[in-house]
Amino acid sequence: MQVTRSSMPYVLITPARNEGKFIRGTIESVAAQTLRPEKWVIVNDGSTDDTGEAALEAAKGIDWIEVVNLPVRQERNFAAKVYAFKAGQERLAGIDYKVIGNLDADVTLEKDHFEYLMSKFQEDPDLGVAGTIFREPGYCSETDSFEGQNYVSGQCQIFRRECFEMIGGYTPSKPGGIDWIAVTTARMMGWKTRSFRERCFYHHRVLGTANHNKIGKSFTYGKKDYYMGGHPLWEIFRCTYQLRKRPFVIGGVMLFAGYFTALLTGEKRVVPENLMRFHRREQMMKLKAILSSLVRFKKIDSFGLLPVSQPQRAQQGTADHVQS
Repeated sequence: MQVTRSSMPYVLITPARNEGKFIRGTIESVAAQTLRPEKWVIVNDGSTDDTGEAALEAAKGIDWIEVVNLPVRQERNFAAKVYAFKAGQERLAGIDYKVIGNLDADVTLEKDHFEYLMSKFQEDPDLGVAGTIFREPGYCSETDSFEGQNYVSGQCQIFRRECFEMIGGYTPSKPGGIDWIAVTTARMMGWKTRSFRERCFYHHRVLGTANHNKIGKSFTYGKKDYYMGGHPLWEIFRCTYQLRKRPFVIGGVMLFAGYFTALLTGEKRVVPENLMRFHRREQMMKLKAILSSLVRFKKIDSFGLLPVSQPQRAQQGTADHVQS
């Protein structure tokens, strides 16, 4: 297979915890790319399964892949993923790259996935974060989500290096939302963030089910919506929409319960005030677009609700720190 070169050299980091079932497929998928990374650091984040051994076996003979094993740990929280990512960054010293990506260990990609994304960075100097739509069992991010084209999913989230450094990298938020905080902060600071529907990757583990069943996942997502500063009106709309999705009715009810339990108990939010205001403003713009489509009996394109974000670059060097 011919492997092309790019003027946008990129690197990948994969924090992997208990992904022994999927990581071989992910490595095979990246090894088959038409445009390969300068380096790919896979960080075995204290797994209690065979993730480390599986990664070493699958990466054998590939000199641009390095597997790093962190000590085994029983505790699981989202902040740990950030520390694992930073451990991967430490292995990039001396490498000249312009793009850095976070890739989960339970995905498979089309062969030209990264070649396509690097071409987008080359075409648009204001593009700060890029990715594609994704599918998983019973779900497609293009049609089953209202995040839209301005959001880039964390399973494969690719940053222009300048953008990643400007936002201060990933924030170690224990309740989660790490990828959301990063991409929303980038947009708040004036970078374009974009998911492209012309390419797609497959996510083999259903989102949010590593520690919860589907009902528990809905409750957890409701709480996370509160932690991330989501507007109550948007949450009511989201809960109503989820009533017609599996698991029918109970999923929307548990989403509502999670959000409003956190609200009524006064739990601490994990985003700064400026990011919350920016997020709520975007939510209200989306809600207005949805209601406008409904009253005109027009089909709602959930992926294209808002135009692609336009750059208005912030002057500050880095984003405010988010509380963990």
